[in-house]
Amino acid sequence: MGIDLSKMRQKHSALTNKGGGSNDTFWKPEEGTQTIRIVCPKDGDPFRDYLFHYRMGADNNTSMISPRTFGRVDPIAEFGNQLWNEGTEASKQEALNFFPRMRVFAPVVVRGEEEKGVRIWGFSKTTYESLLNIVLDPEYGDITDPHTGTDIRLEYGKKAGQMYPTTELRPMRKASKISKTDKEIDTILETMPVFSEVFPETTTEDAQKLLDQTLEGGSTDVSEGTAKYGGKAETET
Repeated sequence: MGIDLSKMRQKHSALTNKGGGSNDTFWKPEEGTQTIRIVCPKDGDPFRDYLFHYRMGADNNTSMISPRTFGRVDPIAEFGNQLWNEGTEASKQEALNFFPRMRVFAPVVVRGEEEKGVRIWGFSKTTYESLLNIVLDPEYGDITDPHTGTDIRLEYGKKAGQMYPTTELRPMRKASKISKTDKEIDTILETMPVFSEVFPETTTEDAQKLLDQTLEGGSTDVSEGTAKYGGKAETET
């Protein structure tokens, strides 16, 4: 059975969904200030990092978790290595389209939207490092504790002269409960998404099929032009 592209598109849509959209499994900050509370699954690890391929498939609109995330061979990344090893600037530029990129996810409760339960927030490696610095700071203790944890104020947006929006995090000074009563807290925590269901494992075979479809499609958009798979990348100089 081939890869189900409709499901892949649904996952891509969910990952890129903006805050306030119809898919409440995921949350994405809107421009401005928001306050969130990271909550912790039973295994004690609130962070999940995945390697993703973007703009794959014949239509260049399919995203997929790299099998490397699960310790498996990734033909897409290996194809990228082959291109890189050709050694030309064009082949190296083209190879970048096939290297997976890390994305980190954490379950959060958004203040003012507690009725939506626990949702999944995806963020960059830079934001991940900032969060780890807060988590490891003994001043705050366990920031995920539902009764004595710490909310985080999040500033999201573009600053003057910036091409892309940035995320700034600041832990609140006072500890707080997720909600007023234990019953309300339990109700919220019961909505914790199961990561293995939201992000099912991918196989080497899945990646090979998607690579084949991508190569058959013939092209993909890159930051400086269009790369032709099987040919030279057309980039501006």
